[in-house]
Amino acid sequence: MFRGVFEHQIDAKGRTSFPVKLRETLVGGYDDRLIVTTALDPCLHCYPVREWEQLETALARRNPMEPGVKALLRLYVASAQEVQLDKLGRVLIPPQLRAHAGLEKDLVWAGMVKVVEVWSKNGWAKAQEEARTEAESADVMRVLTELRAG
Repeated sequence: MFRGVFEHQIDAKGRTSFPVKLRETLVGGYDDRLIVTTALDPCLHCYPVREWEQLETALARRNPMEPGVKALLRLYVASAQEVQLDKLGRVLIPPQLRAHAGLEKDLVWAGMVKVVEVWSKNGWAKAQEEARTEAESADVMRVLTELRAG
């Protein structure tokens, strides 16, 4: 399971280090490859290949003309690219993916159980503010109660 928040930088070529703690989880439970795609938020989602393949398989069972499925295919699957960690533990994030998330220099890796999010540092700060505001909502409390009960 991926967890934790890690600040890193990205160079002009789009290379950034995949945090050691997340790398240990990735390589220990999967391999050294990630599928990186645009998220619905202004960030990127990074899946271990096996987790991504399960998502694609589930999507393939759905009607591709269903509006929500069509949107996911266009926004999420079509943008997906496989990246591999190099021997220094870095990944190369393609330009169109960097543009979607506004990645220029400072970025944040956030472990989110089965997926890792990549945010610009400012984008992450905004997302955290929004999450704190939503944390008081009945939906968040309902989910937390269900998790504790289940």
